[in-house]
Amino acid sequence: MSKPQQEKVMKRVLMVAAENGALKGAKVGGMADVIRDLPGALYSQGVCSDVIMPSYGFLHRQQVAESLGELVVDFYGQPHWLSLYRAAHPSLPEVNLYLIDHPLFDQGGKIYTPGASERPFAEDANKFALFCLGVAKALASGLMPRPDHLHLHDWHCGVLALLRAFAPEYGALKAIPCVLSIHNLAIQGTRPLSQEHSSLQAWLPGLFATLDDDELAKVTDPRYPQCFNPLRAAIVLSDRVHLVSPSYAQEVLRPSAPELGFVGGEGLEADLQLKQQAGALHGILNGCEYPSHKGSGQLSKRQALFRGSTDKLTPLIDSAEQAIGGWLCQTPWVRSVDQQALMTLARLRRQSEFQDAPRLLLTSVGRLTDQKMAILCYRDEQGVSTLEHLLKMLAEHAPSGLMAILGSGEDAIETQLMQLAGRYHNLLFINGFDLPLSDALYECGNLFIMPSSFEPCGISQMLAMRAGQPCMVHGVGGLKDTVSHGEDGFVFYGDSLAEQSAALLQTLAQTLPLIGKEEWQQVCDNASHKRFSWEASAKAYCQQLYKLSAH
Repeated sequence: MSKPQQEKVMKRVLMVAAENGALKGAKVGGMADVIRDLPGALYSQGVCSDVIMPSYGFLHRQQVAESLGELVVDFYGQPHWLSLYRAAHPSLPEVNLYLIDHPLFDQGGKIYTPGASERPFAEDANKFALFCLGVAKALASGLMPRPDHLHLHDWHCGVLALLRAFAPEYGALKAIPCVLSIHNLAIQGTRPLSQEHSSLQAWLPGLFATLDDDELAKVTDPRYPQCFNPLRAAIVLSDRVHLVSPSYAQEVLRPSAPELGFVGGEGLEADLQLKQQAGALHGILNGCEYPSHKGSGQLSKRQALFRGSTDKLTPLIDSAEQAIGGWLCQTPWVRSVDQQALMTLARLRRQSEFQDAPRLLLTSVGRLTDQKMAILCYRDEQGVSTLEHLLKMLAEHAPSGLMAILGSGEDAIETQLMQLAGRYHNLLFINGFDLPLSDALYECGNLFIMPSSFEPCGISQMLAMRAGQPCMVHGVGGLKDTVSHGEDGFVFYGDSLAEQSAALLQTLAQTLPLIGKEEWQQVCDNASHKRFSWEASAKAYCQQLYKLSAH
């Protein structure tokens, strides 16, 4: 197909997002992976998916982006000037990366700002409200081309949905079909409606004064009626809503029940039920990128470790030390958690020299949040955590076994892990995130532990499976949709935190004796051969979300 012909038939979608893994420094969570990988899959389906996001004070310079001009918007009742830039996609012809810059977006290279406990989301909500104004103005003014579809991602885009629906100056945007993808329903960006510097009334005083009761009812939080809920606004005011796995799309239709260890609609289940009844709610699993080359057939690192070639652990130790060394260079002091990890790594290196290093490696990579860690941190009646029971079980089964955890997040969870690592020689806790180190853990581990209390989709389990490492997961959301018990991994269930903790430990007790056996290799092979292709997801996007005919 010639270029003019291709341009004639290509549909254009504008992705509005806070993150993009295609740009250095613009990734925090799984949304960034989607925004990075999805455009390529959509391109093969005849869809150009441009992306617009804040520049955060550095992305436009890093990308050597072209200036498209300035945008003037009314924010806090005063004119604010924003700069619009365009950069070429690094690998896809005709696909654009749009960046909006303003001093409010510059947080020293950070994407998100940790809010104070008494004012959660305050700074970020201000930033993304202004960003949404900039996107609306760029589209309405013609400074960037109108797309065939507008695709919003998570709560950060809620103000854009509100402007499209209720602001007269942006009424033309109603002609553009609007889709919302929810990557994590638990994070909603809720702020007061008024009487606060970070509130809907403060950001948009003129529009707020014109909203009637019915309009306000569509954007207020069901649990906190004096608050604006940007994620709810995006759900109610978008034409279609997408959840990132089929099971999660069903779970969010039910109210959350913390006493049962169940996380569902988090107060927004009624709105999602209405979308489902209207045929406008869709669950489409995220995909994963797979290398095109085939393996060489050489003994894998995990097989070599289990068979006694402990020198194969050296690359993992090297990668961990390099990651921690990189973090230490950025601060004038040494954190105790880093020093503790370095001491453990030094011991492992000495052991490997005498062929006495761990030959069974359990791994975990992820954010240290209640979502990911509640089951592992749960304490029984004796005050012993699930993770502590796990470490004792591992020591009994394999005295030289090791549990390696890579992640950062909530202070209380980090502290609990650091204390356990100080007491148990078979726990290596590396407090941070490093991509090469995470890849090494996926490659070297024997069993990946991912007991999320809820999981919209999950990417870590896909990456571990891609590397041939089976996963043990809680049977929720995307984990249930990707791991098949006894075939390519292991799944546990439970109707409370206590039951989930007991089920995890019981499943682990049944699984550990299998590792290294002939049937275990079949589980590993099944995991490595399983595919979650972006191509299949992109086809579903086109048919279900964009209502395009099959390409």
